[in-house]
Formats: sequence, C-alpha cells, structure tokens
Amino acid sequence: MPPRPDGPAAPAPARPRVPRFTVAEHRVHRATATLMAVCVLSAGCLYLPFLAELVGRRALMVTVHEWSGILLPVPLLLGLGSRALRADLTRLNRYGPHDRQWLRAVLRCRGGRPAGKFNAGQKLYAAWIAGAVLVMLGTGLLMWFTHLAPLVWRTGATFVHDWLALAVVLVIAGHVWKAFGDPEARRGLRTGSVDAQWARREHPLWDHENNTP
Repeated sequence: MPPRPDGPAAPAPARPRVPRFTVAEHRVHRATATLMAVCVLSAGCLYLPFLAELVGRRALMVTVHEWSGILLPVPLLLGLGSRALRADLTRLNRYGPHDRQWLRAVLRCRGGRPAGKFNAGQKLYAAWIAGAVLVMLGTGLLMWFTHLAPLVWRTGATFVHDWLALAVVLVIAGHVWKAFGDPEARRGLRTGSVDAQWARREHPLWDHENNTP
C-alpha cells in the first residue's frame, strides 16, 4: 500500500563523514586556545587604559598574564603522548609542490588549490604562531625576572614583546575569522569528523590518501 501523501516524510540519509581529529587533539587545541585567550585579554587589561580602569587590580592581571604565558606550551607538550597528534605535527612541518601551488592559487584568487590534511595556509600559520610563542616566552621571562639580563637587553625584550604581541593578536584574529567562515572545519575539530564532500573539496590529497587501499 503506497504511503499517504500527507504522511511523515522519510528521514534523509545521513551524509558520510570522515574521521579527522582525535579527542586528544581536540583537547590540546581547546586548552591552548583558552590559555591564549586569557593571555591576550590579560595583556589588554595591562596596556589599554579603558580596560585597565574597568578591571583594576593590575597586580592580579600581571600574575594572570605571566602564568598563562608560561603555561601556553604545556598542552602541546602533554599532547605529544598522542600518536595522532605527533603525526599531524609531522604533516604540518612538511611542505611539497602542492603547497606552492595552493599559495599561488590563493594569491591569484583562482581555484584548483590542492591540499593534504592541512593546506599551506594552515602550515604557515602553525609555524608562525609556534615561533611567535617561543619569542614571546623568552622576552617575557627577561621582563619578569629582571636579574637575568642587563637593562639594555630588557629594554629590547620589552620592545620586541610589545610589537610581536600586536602581530599575534592580528594573526589570531585572522585565524578566528577564517574559522568562522568555515563551519565544517570547526565541526571537524569539535566532533572529530568532517563531511566527506567537504574533505574532497577542501583537502583533495588527504581525501585521496584516505580512500587509497
């Protein structure tokens, strides 16, 4: 007997999904992002007058800023126990001809952007932010422990720390803006899997790698 035309519609079949990140990777990213946010916000309370007046308690903000900066590398160091995270760090550190092709296509606003699990933009961002965090950590320690270096070194460290902090804020803002423009990428980091069609479109080399026996 055929179904009544006004009966309930059959549920749409679920779209296939592809595993992308593990729970350990999600937790490392979430913890690192939280510490970075605390570090940036506490810095804002120290350097921006309207925030400083609003929050007050400058000594507390200094302590929060110092310790959130010191702890920033800890989630990644703890996450190195995950084989999946180590494999992804290796991917982020390897560049190939397809990465140059991806960058040229982006600069010329063209399609045809081949990418593995991470595209060239993500690799450059990861490398830049890792280097910036190390420099910020080193200069911050010189500013915190004043007996470690002479005054001229501390003055230079303060200059580098302040201007690099501004660059970090701008780069992170760009990263967040790109993330909000790609809800499937955010969903993949949150749930650990992505839509198969998205993987095929945005990361074709990785999709081919997953489907190759």
